[in-house]
Amino acid sequence: MAQIIVGESEGIESALRRFKRTVSKAGIFPDMRKHRHFETPLEKKKRKAIAKRRKRRMRRN
Repeated sequence: MAQIIVGESEGIESALRRFKRTVSKAGIFPDMRKHRHFETPLEKKKRKAIAKRRKRRMRRN
């Protein structure tokens, strides 16, 4: 859980910027995107196979 404490003289823009930085460092956005939609086992298998092919192709170059 990402959490920041806003100071008394701190503006909302700087607090929001700090919060976004904290969230990105914690790796919440990729996890959120991954769990946004339900993925059937077949779709999961296809996605992993495509990732495996990409990784293998990148290794060759």
